Amino acid sequence: MVPSTQLGFHLQPLLEQLDQEELSKFKSLLKTLSPHDELQHVPQMELEQANGKQLAEVLTTRCPRPWVERVTIQAFDKMGRTDLSKRAEDELRARITEGKQEESRSMPKKTLWKKNLWPGASGDIHHFSQRYERLVPFYNPEMFAGPFPHTVVLHGPAGVGKTALAKKWMLDWTQHNLPKALQSAFYLSCRDLSCQGSCTFEELIAKKWPHVQEAGPEILSQAQRFLFVVDGFDELRVPSGSLVHDICGDWKKQKPAATLLGSLLKRKLFPKATLLVTTRREALSELRLLVEQPLFIEVEGLSEQDRRDYFLRHFGQEDPALRALEAMESNPVLSRMCAAPAVCWVVCKCLQVQMEKGDDPAPTCHTATSLFLRFLCGQFTPAPGGSPGLHPCTPLSAVCLLAAQGTWAQTSVFDLEDLGRLGVTEADLQPFLDRSILQEDADCEGRYAFVHLSVQQFLAALFYVLASDAQGDGDRPPRDVGDAQRLLSKEERLRNPTLTQVGHFLFGLANEKRAQELEATFGCRVSARVRGELLRSVSAESQPFSSVARVKEAVSRLYESQEESLVKEAVAHVEVVSLRLQNQTDVLHASFCLQHCENLQKVSLQVDKGVFLGKDSASESDTWAESSWNDQHLLPFWMDLCSMFGSNKKLTFLDINQSFLSFSSVKILCEKIASASCNLQKVVLRNISPPDAYRNFCIVFAGYQALTHLTLQGNNQNNMLPLLCGVLRHPKCSLQYLRLISCSATSQQWADLSSALETNQSLTYLNLTATELKDEAAKSLYLTLRHPKCFLQRLSLENCHLTGASCKELSSALIVNQRLTHLCLAKNDLGDRGLKLLCEGLSYPECQLQTLVLYYCNITHDGCINLSMLLQQNSSLTHLDLGLNHIGITGLRFLCKALKKPLCNLRCLWLWGCAITPFSCADLSSALRNNQNLTTLDLGQNSLGYNGIKMLCDVLKLQSCPLQKLRLKIDESDAQTQELLREVRESNPNLTIERDNQEPKNNRPSSRDFIF
Repeated sequence: MVPSTQLGFHLQPLLEQLDQEELSKFKSLLKTLSPHDELQHVPQMELEQANGKQLAEVLTTRCPRPWVERVTIQAFDKMGRTDLSKRAEDELRARITEGKQEESRSMPKKTLWKKNLWPGASGDIHHFSQRYERLVPFYNPEMFAGPFPHTVVLHGPAGVGKTALAKKWMLDWTQHNLPKALQSAFYLSCRDLSCQGSCTFEELIAKKWPHVQEAGPEILSQAQRFLFVVDGFDELRVPSGSLVHDICGDWKKQKPAATLLGSLLKRKLFPKATLLVTTRREALSELRLLVEQPLFIEVEGLSEQDRRDYFLRHFGQEDPALRALEAMESNPVLSRMCAAPAVCWVVCKCLQVQMEKGDDPAPTCHTATSLFLRFLCGQFTPAPGGSPGLHPCTPLSAVCLLAAQGTWAQTSVFDLEDLGRLGVTEADLQPFLDRSILQEDADCEGRYAFVHLSVQQFLAALFYVLASDAQGDGDRPPRDVGDAQRLLSKEERLRNPTLTQVGHFLFGLANEKRAQELEATFGCRVSARVRGELLRSVSAESQPFSSVARVKEAVSRLYESQEESLVKEAVAHVEVVSLRLQNQTDVLHASFCLQHCENLQKVSLQVDKGVFLGKDSASESDTWAESSWNDQHLLPFWMDLCSMFGSNKKLTFLDINQSFLSFSSVKILCEKIASASCNLQKVVLRNISPPDAYRNFCIVFAGYQALTHLTLQGNNQNNMLPLLCGVLRHPKCSLQYLRLISCSATSQQWADLSSALETNQSLTYLNLTATELKDEAAKSLYLTLRHPKCFLQRLSLENCHLTGASCKELSSALIVNQRLTHLCLAKNDLGDRGLKLLCEGLSYPECQLQTLVLYYCNITHDGCINLSMLLQQNSSLTHLDLGLNHIGITGLRFLCKALKKPLCNLRCLWLWGCAITPFSCADLSSALRNNQNLTTLDLGQNSLGYNGIKMLCDVLKLQSCPLQKLRLKIDESDAQTQELLREVRESNPNLTIERDNQEPKNNRPSSRDFIF
């Protein structure tokens, strides 16, 4: 019997809110949601006749409490009475929280280290724990429907509280501070397991829990009462695959420790036990392969409010605390690192020293290196008169070696054996223990750890600075510590991600002022050799700035140095930059570095949503304007970044795509381009916000004489066309190539563009792909083609919603225009009627058209009759694309008839996906035998079969066949066909046969290459 007072909410008032029909439905759901027959002690008749009050009494006195709480909430949800389920959940959470607070007052306080750097740690750890307890099944079984996962994985960065949570929950488990009656908990350190030899699982856990062996075999039957904490999975150092090799289910069988751990994680040992695993993110992918149906919980560490409270408690006064907090938050990288309490302590200690001396804390927070260096130097203040407090070959050198070795070994904890191997004494560590830079393990004498991984990484970077001078140029680091070149290599960082931050710190230590600060404190200096290694790492590849990932890494490293001379030398020969700005930090880093470039030739830029306008950027103009105030602190850095247009005279190509800018940032960008000394020749603008951005760029390009190629793509080009017409009409316009994609405009605006083309004498290529031109607007363009001053040579109207209705005007234009040589009408429903009209114009000797693309234009065999007649008349056409038109057997016969004629000038013919069958191959073979001009033939996506291909191959073997490139759909499993093609290649080495096995939606013929 469970008294009703122990329920997490008051059930009777909730049930009394139900009417008779709802109450009946609730009872029915109780039966459905009773997988283990929880209602077995309740007679069916009594259940059916009970009212709300009586039902509440039955459930609370005769059924398991967790089941009653869970099933009540589920039933209310299924009935649509979410108001009642919410009331129940709220009461339940309040009761759980109240219970935890009461338990925390009587719970023994346990620290992980002898010195805890979390102010108010004993209280904060319980507050911190409660944030995650609601997500954990063994804390809140009533909140999980059905069987809950028995493996919980806590993952997150170093030092954010994963181990603290695991140990606190382990304590709760053993002291019955959980909803279930639980008993034993076992702690397994993966770092210790890495050093453990072969043993039995019984021996493994009996080392610290001898009662396990005393309990005997019956312990296995109580496995559901056990909690195993597997701490620091990322620190496990075992050969790849050893965790799943030789899995063992016998806890008394001797196996390597890694095998035993793998068996536990894969639930071959103690399958009913609860597992709690902690790991850093880097090891998650490997862990996922081992654990079964885990619940992953990300531990984020201190929240923004937590960090604020931490600073207030540390400083004791609000003004200095908030001033320090503001300085820290000005650096997003440092702010993220402060999710770890230990880093908060480092920041507070450092800034407190700075502020007590009357210094501004802001410069110290510009980079993580500057802060950690100030922290370290502040802990070892030189004696009066400036004499160093330590010497490089004493404690600092020893601790840096320890940090470097641990980083390469991917461990943060060191014992006496580690110290002895490196020649480090406990006396060497004492100055750092006294200052809490190192800490001694509270549970294990003679075991040490750095206060946080970032401190270890900083000291590891400092090792390379000290080693350069102390060891001399000819000496190398110890065997198990890689040199600077290895440290900075991509391969090593992929194997060991913790090296990445060490590399950043090493760049930061290349700063001359920081080197002077090191020398003043410790008597050491940064050698020129380190600087050379850093420069080589930046320029290790031929185009170090050509990919987005490389640029992001390079500029963040260079920014960390804050050394302009180093940056200038690193970017001196950079010609191509591909830049993606995903956050404000990226803008800060890129602006610091790229403003020093002087030889850029091409810049590709992408600005993600939220960089300028925050998370709630909108499409309405007034909202954009209201949000632009968020840009103000970022705009100076954006201005520095845009100054690269003025410092790079060779810059000719600018590509901005998928970018969410603001009014202010667009204005600055355009002003810098307009006033720059560079000569931009090619500009590509694709999918840019805000909507008016295109208008601003068009204003800049009016009279911009160097510009020859311009691409504008996006759905926000409203009212841009009139300004573009102004660009074309400007007397200094030198534009040769104009591409407008997905541009919407009125019929009058298209007419104005056509009129501007009559004035402009430079534009020769016009691409209007995917614009809603339609027949009416197209007619005005065709009239322009008739104008004697229209200089267009290549025109693409692909997917412009055209029909055969406008082909008569186009045909007339083709008769008059003697400059147009390339025309693309792909993906327009022209039909056979439209093609007939086109052929009439193409048949005139004055027409100079050479390339015609009619891909997917709804042409059938009837249209091929007109094409055949045209091609037999010495037409100027040399390239014809009929891909994805259903021309079939009859249509191909007409085309083959033309190919046989000596006056047919076709050199390239694309028949991709044209419903050609093996029955057409005889006609095609005959045509190829007689034709002397055709060099390219595309028969992709046509099923010709073995017999059809054999007929073609008989001709292709002849060296007299002029064909140089053939595209076929080939069945690679057909050995006979493969043999045929091999024979063709041997007989005719000048012929290239391409395989085309792609679906039509994913592949597009190469005819477009002949248009532009």
